[in-house]
Amino acid sequence: MNTSFIIRPAKPGEAGLVLEFIKKLAVYEKCADEVVADEATIYHSLFVEHSAEVVFAEEDGAVVGFALFFHNFSTFVGRKGLYLEDLFILPEKRGRGYGKALLKYLAKIAVERNCGRMEWICLDWNKPALTVYRSIGAVPMDEWTVQRLDEKALRKFALED
Repeated sequence: MNTSFIIRPAKPGEAGLVLEFIKKLAVYEKCADEVVADEATIYHSLFVEHSAEVVFAEEDGAVVGFALFFHNFSTFVGRKGLYLEDLFILPEKRGRGYGKALLKYLAKIAVERNCGRMEWICLDWNKPALTVYRSIGAVPMDEWTVQRLDEKALRKFALED
């Protein structure tokens, strides 16, 4: 790994950069049309409401990756957990250990904050990411499936009689 590599929290003036990385991740995940967030929404969610946190990975002063995370809660463990929503490294910077470094950084945050676990979702076709996750000791939750109400379905369900 490059000696000028650092990981640092995002700053309020970087909401646009956060959105840029979210869009890059969406392109990689083949769902770019699903990004409806704008810079103002990202700013408000991250730096006003503090709904989530972002850290950037930098090489020689240039941002090469990011991770967005927040806390969830496990009733079984009885403590909060760290939930990793997004992790993305620029394609040309992959294979240098930056993704693993971001995961380790977040794991340290989870330990410092007394989290009972750290979780995330990975697309089943993303073999390079799955290989990294297996190498750090992560295990798949094979008996669980993700359920989602998107905004339209959520509103319809909430408002129907």
